[in-house]
Amino acid sequence: MRNLLVAFVFGSLLIVSCGTQNKVSASADALEEEQPVTIANDSLEYEITILDIGFNRYLNTIALPMSFYSNDYLRTRNNVYVIEWNNRVRNPSRFDYNIYENIIDYQSHIDYGLEVNYKLFWYFQFAQRKYNMRLGSFRVRGG
Repeated sequence: MRNLLVAFVFGSLLIVSCGTQNKVSASADALEEEQPVTIANDSLEYEITILDIGFNRYLNTIALPMSFYSNDYLRTRNNVYVIEWNNRVRNPSRFDYNIYENIIDYQSHIDYGLEVNYKLFWYFQFAQRKYNMRLGSFRVRGG
């Protein structure tokens, strides 16, 4: 009976181990396929590169078209999201420092252009869904 229990436990660990290994391989494959999203405005010499797995697909499949929201709407929302994001970066003891790694230097008086504001806005929507967080009192869009 003891040998059967040991064999069962070992077999269960082997199955769990194999299952975990497949998930890691799938994640590694997804990482290789996922292309970074660059948010840039050449005239302002401003660039953000997003390397968050799944964002590229989210941007291409779930995000509404760029013309859906006005640049002013996106700027207003991004300003709120950036302030909250940066507060969380500055408080690593309260918030997961693996998520909130970098300060975003977004200045509300600068017009970064529609493309930059659009991609940044949709990154915040993606991150709020993926990490189950709220960066403002607004409803999370998409999906």
